[in-house]
Amino acid sequence: MSEKEHKIAAESVANPETQPGQLKKTIVMVGMMGAGKTAVGRALAQRLGVPFLDSDHEIEKAANLTIPEIFARQGEAFFREKERQVISRLLEEERGILSTGGGAFLAEENRRNISDFGVAVCLKADLDVLWNRVRHRDTRPLLRTDDPYATLKGLYQARAPLYEQADISVVSDGKTTIEDMVERVLEALRDRPDVLEWN
Repeated sequence: MSEKEHKIAAESVANPETQPGQLKKTIVMVGMMGAGKTAVGRALAQRLGVPFLDSDHEIEKAANLTIPEIFARQGEAFFREKERQVISRLLEEERGILSTGGGAFLAEENRRNISDFGVAVCLKADLDVLWNRVRHRDTRPLLRTDDPYATLKGLYQARAPLYEQADISVVSDGKTTIEDMVERVLEALRDRPDVLEWN
């Protein structure tokens, strides 16, 4: 962060009139695996004092299985249906920050529900950043292939046009801290009083 950005951030903290206030709609974090949806979403929820919700976690809790176990035992189609049900329920039941799995925004019904009940914030990161974040983890069932990088690249290319339909996009360059990402999201929401009131 530059000296100017530090000054702006300090002034923002010092001046309550520039602080975010009441959340009017659920902010739904969308984007590729490894984009930072959970980490940024959790920090954003803490900043706003609202609940943090994670669709993958809710699916695991309901099924009493991990996501990789669900994929292995019931398949991706079963998982996507459970994902649709969980996202719909969370959007209707509670207002907060909702982190979704990388494939959730691909389904038209999910996009429609998010549009009706919330606002989609896409965290955009380039392929190399994503690969560096997911390459050492064994929790991504879609990457359990002979060439996980090629698989990730294929997913990235196929999903990018749909992520462009998100209401707001925020760039994650791999060097930015989680706190700075939260600031970027809040700044992008300044022109959306229908989503977030500012004090």
